[in-house]
Amino acid sequence: MTLVLVGLNHKTAPVDVREKVAFGPAQLAAALQDLAAPAGVQEGIIVSTCNRTELYCVLEDGSTADPAAWLQQWHNQPGLLEHLYRLEGDDAVQHAFQVAAGLDSMVIGEPQILGQLKDAYRAAQAAGTAGVVLNRLFQATFAVAKRVRTETNIGANAVSVASAAVGLARQIFSGLEHHTALLVGAGETIALTARHLHAHGLRRMIIANRTLARAEALAEEFNASAITLDSLAQHLPQADIVISSTASPVPVITLRDTKAALAARKRKPIFMVDIAVPRDIEPEVGELEDIYLYSLDDLQQFIRDNLQARHDAADHARTLIEEEVHHFHVALRGQEAVPAIRALRATAEVRRQQTLEQAQRLMASGKTPDEALEYLATTLTARLIHAPTQALREAGEQGDADLVDAARRLFGLEPK
Repeated sequence: MTLVLVGLNHKTAPVDVREKVAFGPAQLAAALQDLAAPAGVQEGIIVSTCNRTELYCVLEDGSTADPAAWLQQWHNQPGLLEHLYRLEGDDAVQHAFQVAAGLDSMVIGEPQILGQLKDAYRAAQAAGTAGVVLNRLFQATFAVAKRVRTETNIGANAVSVASAAVGLARQIFSGLEHHTALLVGAGETIALTARHLHAHGLRRMIIANRTLARAEALAEEFNASAITLDSLAQHLPQADIVISSTASPVPVITLRDTKAALAARKRKPIFMVDIAVPRDIEPEVGELEDIYLYSLDDLQQFIRDNLQARHDAADHARTLIEEEVHHFHVALRGQEAVPAIRALRATAEVRRQQTLEQAQRLMASGKTPDEALEYLATTLTARLIHAPTQALREAGEQGDADLVDAARRLFGLEPK
């Protein structure tokens, strides 16, 4: 049995190649069945995200099945092989652990991949292509990812503009639950910011955008209010947090409107983040006493510091993963002995039952309990050690010292 991993990711293939070998949800079940169909393929799991496609397979010893060729043929992509990597055994295990821990992601420590791995595992379970080895591997993978998250700071620091903005807000406010955020814009960055704010407990949001329909579409996701940019000044006094990212060529939040908002708030502070280029908030706003204004440059420095912290945590994570790969290797090797252990126990049980029945018949025929017990002990012992004794005698005759030494270890015998 050989564990084989074949795949490509953002390091080995450009996006135009990655998108051609992605597996959509509708085709995944059929692909799993086809992957595991050839002779010699015992198990299979497909992981497919925007940044990677990977096949985890268990092949029989001596199997000629080629997962890389299968992937190329399934997607009809000649030339795909030059973008693929192939890992086996412990190297495949280590890679799986690193992926789950976020060490192989475009942004070190990003957590989304763990959920994607769990989805891939559930799909393989539903398709019946995840067996003993891949079940054990993926359960270990999830446990390792949890250990890395618990024992290192790899995911503790914000490394995207949106998460950095929310991270700064959480530093200024003890909690976000009772505050109001005014998000200016309705693009991807503002949408991600809204999700981060919502995840950290903020419940009241106002989405402002030049096109009201786009603001309403985003606001619906968070039960928020939607307004146009023309209404910004009117709603600014309600905002404890203002995060702006539009494509406006001129500022949309002015010094005059901010002064008016502070007066209406009775000088209650406002936290502002301007992540637009050109800027959405007039720079002079930052000079006001009760305004905490951060620019895109401020966030970039914050992100750089956090990225360095994640890289430091990644070194610790790799050490943990090396330990876990060793533990998995030992556990998997132990699993290989299970069939032999079961067979040994079954054989011993058959002989125990036979000998017990014979001893019971002796007592029924008039033998004393002591005579029956003596027969039981002597006969059962002889039957249990007959095969090992015969094998050891033959090993001695053939000069097989390794088997003799193995028997000493197996039965706990003292060395010569």
